[in-house]
Amino acid sequence: MTEFSVVTAPVVNVQITSSLSSFGSEKRFDKSLTIGALKMKLELITGCPTAHMDLQVFTKDNKLVATMNNNDALLGSYPVDDGMRIHVVNKDPSVQVGDFEDVSKVEKYEMKDEEYEKKQDSVLAWKKRNKLGRFAEKSEEEQAREEEERKQKERAEEEAAKAITVGSRCEVRTANAPAKRGEVVYVGLTDFKPGWWVGVKYDEPLGKNDGSVAGKKYFECPPKYGGFVKPAFVTVGDFPEEDFGMDDDEM
Repeated sequence: MTEFSVVTAPVVNVQITSSLSSFGSEKRFDKSLTIGALKMKLELITGCPTAHMDLQVFTKDNKLVATMNNNDALLGSYPVDDGMRIHVVNKDPSVQVGDFEDVSKVEKYEMKDEEYEKKQDSVLAWKKRNKLGRFAEKSEEEQAREEEERKQKERAEEEAAKAITVGSRCEVRTANAPAKRGEVVYVGLTDFKPGWWVGVKYDEPLGKNDGSVAGKKYFECPPKYGGFVKPAFVTVGDFPEEDFGMDDDEM
């Protein structure tokens, strides 16, 4: 009598999804892993705590075939094949959907321009040493042309700034940002950057400061209600405060 044996691959390639994120990933796991060990690996991938994790197995056709709830069982003891999907279900109420996708919650390090220019191992320093980009040697005619263009730009900016009156209602539109309304509270030169700037007190806390930059006060407003923008991005006119649909009895 002929004997037959079933041999399966020692590893499996699966898709990993999570109830905490809209993103998925493809991973490869050894079938000899216990479900407890698999959960620890998936915690690093999804952010879901191991102690609050349920694992569901779906086919390529998105049909649920198993729930892996025995931490001592082996991954290979479940009907998991290549191309299937392991879905991580979060049961921890302290971890919310999107917590690991909202980059606005990530504290970002910003280096001041003055500090960056002092570094000798930066791309800027390399360009300076090799006279590339804006540091390339230019003819006198080219230098004169660029200087004239710079002066024309400065004159146009000054004219635009002087056409904006302090106390006017305005709307600010900058690239990749929604329109913001407020009141013009400052027009003029500043110490933090060259050129003409318009100080705006926004109707909502959509700004970056309280009217102060680098320790100098230019105007008064609550924190996050103030901002400085170039005149080209400011439109003065009849821009009343927007009504967000809140009735007197709905606060």
